Amino acid sequence: MNAVTGLHQVAQHADDLDRAVAFYRDVVGLRHIATFEPPGLAFLDLSGVRLLLERGAQPSTLYLRVADVEAACAALRERGVEIEHEPHVIHQDQEGVFATPGEEEVQAFFRDSEGNLVGLAARRMPRPAEG
Repeated sequence: MNAVTGLHQVAQHADDLDRAVAFYRDVVGLRHIATFEPPGLAFLDLSGVRLLLERGAQPSTLYLRVADVEAACAALRERGVEIEHEPHVIHQDQEGVFATPGEEEVQAFFRDSEGNLVGLAARRMPRPAEG
């Protein structure tokens, strides 16, 4: 077997394919590649990884990398999305296990048009304490 070179595709459940495509295209900002009816499949580009929206797929939690979680949440709110879990630090990476030592990972969560949980994630240096 050849070595794995990256993530090719992620499938996400969609009850209403048109609604789900509109959400990921118009609200999240992904490029729509193609829809095939039947069998009920839609593909969007997620930075070179295909996001497959499919009626028969199991729900999964997508974690979308963004530069700034707070700014991404603000943009989603402007588009009518309710943020379910506000931005918060989930990990202080002092040893640099995942990337640069000392960075923290920040995440927030919202639901897509189909009720699937979607995470936003970013890494940053800790912000100075507010005083």
